[in-house]
Amino acid sequence: MTSRFTATDELCVQTIRTLAMDAVQTASCGHPGAPMGLATIAEILWSRFLRFDPADPDWPDRDRFVLSCGHASMLLYALLHLAGFSVSLADIRSFRQWQSKTPGHPEFGLTPGVESTTGPLGQGLGNAVGMALAERLLAARFNDEVRPVVNHRTWVLASDGDMMEGVASEASSLAGHLGLDRLCVIYDANRITIDGSISLAFSEDVAGRYRAYGWHVQAIDGHDPDQIEDALAAAVAETDRPSLILARTHIAYGAPHKQDSAAAHGAPLGEDEVRATKKAFGWDPDASFVVPEEAVRPLRAQAARGAEARRAWNERMQALEAADADRGARFRQACAGTLPDGWENSLPVFPADARGMATRAASGRVIAALAPEIELLIGGSADLAVSNKTDIPGGGSVAAGCYEGRILHFGVREHGMGAILSGLALHRGFVPFGATFLIFSDYMRPAIRLAALSGLGVIYVFTHDSIGLGEDGPTHQPVEHLASLRAMPGLHVIRPADANETVEAWRAALQRRDGPTALALTRQKVPVLDRSHLAGAEGLAQGAYVLAESSGPRPRIILMASGSEVSLALEAREELEAGGLPTRVVSFPCWELFAAQPPSYRNEVLPPDVPARLVIEAGASMGWDRWIGPHGSCIALDRFGASAPGPVLMDRLGFTPDHVVARARELAGRAGG
Repeated sequence: MTSRFTATDELCVQTIRTLAMDAVQTASCGHPGAPMGLATIAEILWSRFLRFDPADPDWPDRDRFVLSCGHASMLLYALLHLAGFSVSLADIRSFRQWQSKTPGHPEFGLTPGVESTTGPLGQGLGNAVGMALAERLLAARFNDEVRPVVNHRTWVLASDGDMMEGVASEASSLAGHLGLDRLCVIYDANRITIDGSISLAFSEDVAGRYRAYGWHVQAIDGHDPDQIEDALAAAVAETDRPSLILARTHIAYGAPHKQDSAAAHGAPLGEDEVRATKKAFGWDPDASFVVPEEAVRPLRAQAARGAEARRAWNERMQALEAADADRGARFRQACAGTLPDGWENSLPVFPADARGMATRAASGRVIAALAPEIELLIGGSADLAVSNKTDIPGGGSVAAGCYEGRILHFGVREHGMGAILSGLALHRGFVPFGATFLIFSDYMRPAIRLAALSGLGVIYVFTHDSIGLGEDGPTHQPVEHLASLRAMPGLHVIRPADANETVEAWRAALQRRDGPTALALTRQKVPVLDRSHLAGAEGLAQGAYVLAESSGPRPRIILMASGSEVSLALEAREELEAGGLPTRVVSFPCWELFAAQPPSYRNEVLPPDVPARLVIEAGASMGWDRWIGPHGSCIALDRFGASAPGPVLMDRLGFTPDHVVARARELAGRAGG
């Protein structure tokens, strides 16, 4: 890093700016201003500091680069192209078009070199905190003084909007508390948002805020190459704290009429302004998508250095495997994201117990049983571990300078927890879980959605899943949350009926490494069902299964329930059967798993010639019509709860055997039963 900014560096910077202008102009939409303003910072970071190898974009010890301000996506696509990743000039010409590698905001898994799906502001910064945490946790487990195999950094570009979003504040606060010194956030302080100057709504001292979080803070001119390089070097030299570089920049830098204007934020510059800007740069104003041969040299040279670093890492890895085969194998397995052989053998089996066990308690028992077998199972709670039952016995707490532990204390920071969990999964190396009350999944929804969009194997443990939690009242009693989460593509929502279904829910969640799973668990005790005369809990893997069959040759009504209401359905079945109405009970813990089954299985569980179907679930009825059909009905909760003991609420709001029996008889009668 002895060289300073050269004419070739400047040519690379101008190429980034013109590619951004041209791509946005051709697409007739997009955000040209931020890429133009950030081009110098990005070029210096990528040509001197960022460690990467386009020949192996997933090399485990590469640096991570997160564009938290995902609207500036053309900056990243230009960098990837110039650095030699599999992003062609044709891909850039196809910016924002159908099935291109260059969507409007970066998408993980679609474009080589994109580390995180970003766009909703603040989420990328939160992901980066999770990545930086993962690096420290893995280093504590697998490094030794001779053969360090985990030794990389996480770099972030963030915007004014990122700094305004609360999720970034939560994640940054925790990063400072944990002393994540290998995290550097470069704040693009261009002071412009879509509505105009940030002075309309934002006047806080961001540098002072981050100092209070415990960060190392620098302020620079974001267009001065020497200041940029010196600040990045100082961030690398910092060994106790994460770093924030507040870089004052100008949006649409170099545009004669639109620099420092909101007009350059979220719309093309316009043909005339593009021509005028290129002319000011000394470029041919009539030429588009020009990449001079010299312009690629700075980033290609850094890519070559990255390739050499990867080769040296491979040698260290081989030396580690030769010296300690077990540790080497475990590290390879962690990077691959695979579970150890035989892990399922440790899953507990719970005996029938009419007195019951809360499914949150059963979940805690599963975590305790799995932790010794799956060493990279790691997670924690948003200050509710005692209630969520998520502590790992003997796991130890993760703290600044002490990263050997397995228990993550997120504090009262659900927004940040969700984004950090995704960062842990994006980084790879761990099976991350996070917990809170189901009602507070609302705070995590943006992060859960991005995890589903990105196919991340995060596990969410949501307890206190219904009005059954009791006296805390409607502020804490989830009603619409199951329906809301079930509406999210790619998310598996599992609400187990008893302790043994909870075991199977964890099995399904752990086996699913290509998408997130939410477990909805009870606070109150529910019976541990006697499987000697009921179907086995392994039926959960199909999403829904016949738990108790009718006495007749075919059922005249089907009771369908999830979670704590399954035992209620079984009680009602006994009375219905005694009264001569053949009744089938279907445990229905996961819509998504059931929908994935072949039609033959779905028709076996829910025969089309049995139209009388009654759902019992202490949540909103929305969505159940898909499974009950035109002649079915619901005993559900399409209102808020109230403050009272859980059994009282269940009784007053219709979740009783008598009410289920009456509704079932009425429904069967209407269906011709």
